[in-house]
Amino acid sequence: MPETHTTTPSSPIIFPAGRYGRRRENRRTPRWLVAIAALVFAAAAATVGVSLYHAYGDGNYSASVTSFTDITDNQVVVTFLVRLPEGGTATCVVRARDVTGAETGRAEIRVIPGPDPSRTIASHRLQTRTRPVTGEVQGCRPA
Repeated sequence: MPETHTTTPSSPIIFPAGRYGRRRENRRTPRWLVAIAALVFAAAAATVGVSLYHAYGDGNYSASVTSFTDITDNQVVVTFLVRLPEGGTATCVVRARDVTGAETGRAEIRVIPGPDPSRTIASHRLQTRTRPVTGEVQGCRPA
């Protein structure tokens, strides 16, 4: 199959006037402006993150479920380990979910520190509206 050689015009293509609108100039945002905008965005995101952590996050209070037992049609017993600071008490939100994942019971309970505040065991019998399949601690905060 023979090749057909084409030629490219050396002058720019001229379109008919008024038919295609005006051609835009090739504007490119300076790199330094993009870098400054990225730094401002990162600083704003860090400020929001730190302020939200100070408002809602407290690393001294945490909980993890060790077991959920005695599941019946209207209750579950949730046992969990709470980490408290020395001399602190906590309010923990305990909840249960049914087979569809919907919340079927919720309670806020007060946890007082045990002999070792960093390893306080708490247990709560949670009443539910329907048969639960799991019990969990949503979180703990200072009481």
